[in-house]
Amino acid sequence: MTHLGAAPDPVLLDEAERLGADELRALQLRRLQRTLRQVYEKVPHYRRAFDKAGVHPNDCRELADLARFPTTTKADLRDNYPFGMFAVPEHDVRRIHASSGTTGRPTVVGYTEADLDMWAAVMARSIRAAGARRGDRLHNAYGYGLFTGGLGAHAGAERLGCTVIPVSGGMTPRQVQLITDFRPRIIMVTPSYMLTVIDQFEKQGLDPRTSSLEIGIFGAEPWTEQMRREMEERAGIHAVDIYGLSEVIGPGVAQECVETKDGLHIWEDHFYPEVLDPGTGEVLSDGERGELVLTSLTKQAMPVIRYRTRDLTRLLPGTARPAMRRMEKITGRTDDMIIVRGVNLFPTQIEEIILRTPGLAPHFQLVLTTQGRMDHLAGQVEARPDCPGERRHPAGTEVAATIKNTIGTSVEVVVVEPETLARSAGKIQRLVDHRDRS
Repeated sequence: MTHLGAAPDPVLLDEAERLGADELRALQLRRLQRTLRQVYEKVPHYRRAFDKAGVHPNDCRELADLARFPTTTKADLRDNYPFGMFAVPEHDVRRIHASSGTTGRPTVVGYTEADLDMWAAVMARSIRAAGARRGDRLHNAYGYGLFTGGLGAHAGAERLGCTVIPVSGGMTPRQVQLITDFRPRIIMVTPSYMLTVIDQFEKQGLDPRTSSLEIGIFGAEPWTEQMRREMEERAGIHAVDIYGLSEVIGPGVAQECVETKDGLHIWEDHFYPEVLDPGTGEVLSDGERGELVLTSLTKQAMPVIRYRTRDLTRLLPGTARPAMRRMEKITGRTDDMIIVRGVNLFPTQIEEIILRTPGLAPHFQLVLTTQGRMDHLAGQVEARPDCPGERRHPAGTEVAATIKNTIGTSVEVVVVEPETLARSAGKIQRLVDHRDRS
């Protein structure tokens, strides 16, 4: 693994990254006040919501005043489908992205030309913070299309001056072939699919540690420190986290710096973070864990005010970028928490157990059903390609026993063939709830 140094070269940082804390807070307040005025004047939903809450943009005199304003949820975006949350005329929108809509109406987001420029800039900053430099070749295996990952990463890498290899997802043997032939230094992909790529290297008799890859930038799903260690050890790379969500901009809201790997610095000149108690909506102090809420400060086409991400984290002081706060790695979501017979469980807890079990890959799906009057939890876990058939049933039994002993709930675990579970944009839907609600 290449040593990338203990501190960033100040020459590489942009102007916003070099701001002092007071300068940054003053910039945030100016941009926040402008955004609140913009949405109140241009977006009927926000005018109604602000009026109902008894607040006006003029009431925001300091950053703490933002807590008086109402939050925005995914349901609000769906209720205003498709373009009701836009703050500019439709002819000023240069691109539209949307979620898959698998659980209802998709959430639609729009971008002006200035938005696309800002997005490319924060993505370039993120990729640079991960250790990439001008002239590097970057293998982009995020999905292209309405999903924001592929095009977001592509534009940022080109802005930084990288040579982009726009592979997109799928066709794993071809991914390995192109990495071998084109010799990229950077890969951007979901962490679970990166493990599939590593498996494919080994399946082809190749040692992934000898590939040209030095840095992996992984996002679009929660992943654990155990997964980081596995990717770094098996592939000989630096594994760093990137965070974003389509409703706010896409990837590029926050980035882990490769020199510290201690959480993700939020690019606070463009995105203002808060952490709320998920139940009460009360703003929590930095250091307390709760639900991440984001306000866009520079988005034109579709600004969002206090958007409830459902992601669980806490805010910490900046390190590699001192004025900008860090967010702890996302390890769960408020809507991912499963309550099974009174026990709270997150999919990432299952992932940690699977990663500690020889022969199993961290590709799994949990299915909740009702049997009689009781909840029933079952899981399918993919075997690693080198896991012998006789090992699979004992491995599943071991996972089920560990879950019972450490988390306290029963689960039926079945180990299935590699690459069996359906994937969308490189990700597996980790929880399917088929419980009887009648």
